[in-house]
Amino acid sequence: MQDTSEEEIEMVMECARRAYRKFSNTSLSERANFLRQVADALEHSRELLITTASGETRLPEERLNRELTRTIFQLTNYAGVCESGLWLDVRIESENAGQIPSKPALAKTMIALGPVVVFGAANFPFAYSTAGGDTACAFAAGCPVIVKAHPEHLETSILVGGLITKVAAICKLPPGVFAHVIGNSISVGETLVKHPLTKAVGFTGSFAGGRQLFDWGNQRNTPIPVFAEMSSVNPVFLLPDKTHEDAAGLAKMLASSITLNAGQFCTNPGVIVAVENEDLDEFVEELSKALLKSVPEPMLNPGIYKNYIKKRATAISQDEVKLVATAAKDAGLNEGTPTLVSVPATQFVNNTILQQEVFGPYSILVKCADMIEMHQVAASMEGQLTATLMASTADILQNESLVNTVKNLCGRLLLNNVPTGVEVALGMQHGGPYPATTDSRFTAVGGDGIRRFARPLSFQNWPDELLPAELKKGNPLRIWRTVDGELNNS
Repeated sequence: MQDTSEEEIEMVMECARRAYRKFSNTSLSERANFLRQVADALEHSRELLITTASGETRLPEERLNRELTRTIFQLTNYAGVCESGLWLDVRIESENAGQIPSKPALAKTMIALGPVVVFGAANFPFAYSTAGGDTACAFAAGCPVIVKAHPEHLETSILVGGLITKVAAICKLPPGVFAHVIGNSISVGETLVKHPLTKAVGFTGSFAGGRQLFDWGNQRNTPIPVFAEMSSVNPVFLLPDKTHEDAAGLAKMLASSITLNAGQFCTNPGVIVAVENEDLDEFVEELSKALLKSVPEPMLNPGIYKNYIKKRATAISQDEVKLVATAAKDAGLNEGTPTLVSVPATQFVNNTILQQEVFGPYSILVKCADMIEMHQVAASMEGQLTATLMASTADILQNESLVNTVKNLCGRLLLNNVPTGVEVALGMQHGGPYPATTDSRFTAVGGDGIRRFARPLSFQNWPDELLPAELKKGNPLRIWRTVDGELNNS
């Protein structure tokens, strides 16, 4: 299928610009209704969508069904958050003419940025693609969306895009509120990001891809925010007391997380850090047994497979890196072999190659002589989506400095749990310090993700009848607002 031409992109962006004028002024309930109807359309087309995605991605239908269900839940969840008005973060300050100097009436809300370009993700054909979280959040904020389909599940993206377009028409939304763009060439992405009518970008994928989009966004005459989720090795720190308490249980838990879906999750635990002792020996033995029994699984596409093989080989070839365990079963065509390697902490700290993400069922065990070296390992690492402490209460209390260092690494800090699995909830933070994402202040999962595609606007000295509904006296929407310093929904 041919790439969308520059002339076609120009028409798409102009339509999005016109749609923005009307769509950004729709009510919260209208946007919520749109999202819910898209969710219903996906459910009604489930069989066709699953069959198509399975043929394109090599993912099993069971996994795809779970992902589609999650995508439908995301749409309805964000619809609820949109309607609640929580993301508007309304602040109202009453006028006080008697004050010297006089205090004006102020009312602050959030307004849509404008047309948003969303790049579909390779590893999630539904949840992070055409009708995925970025698209849903942008719609909730009142922004038109232009989706660039991922070429590895193009037919699935076209099907989903057609459903969104049909629902938009049923909801009587302006033409151009959604558009679908195709492009294998880098130039299509560059044209979209650099187009003067594009106001924000959403991306989930590789560090190289995300950084390129970020750079393009900042090279424009008018820079725009690029919300890119990119690279993360999601370190797991095994503290001594917890490892002594349950070495075998920790090994079983991590083996499942490392191998899940051939390790093709942005939250795959790619680094395990522990102090060398007999308890660690037991952990390694149990983890090795589990990986030995694991079965290599097909990776999403030949490109991801080749990249996994290349990066895995590069990591294993580094000084003092030892191969600890792999799956006993030989890998077939484009299947990723689960792998565990180990390296001394001193070598890990001084070799940045070992700290880079190997996207697939791979993890490196960093062996520390003591807790001082574990702290040095944590201090040497770049930003992450997640970091995990496998620790007892005593471990936490006795290692306050390490806990604080690890806390500053990540967007989500786990205790005695695995990072794979990202709950769609307001309490979720799916984002972290660079290079995990380009802006650690925001999340790509959960209703707070809507805020990425909106900006604050303060109204001063406006009469009540001319204010947006969420700022009017009497609170007609019954949303939570901070009025003269007090939070209420009355």
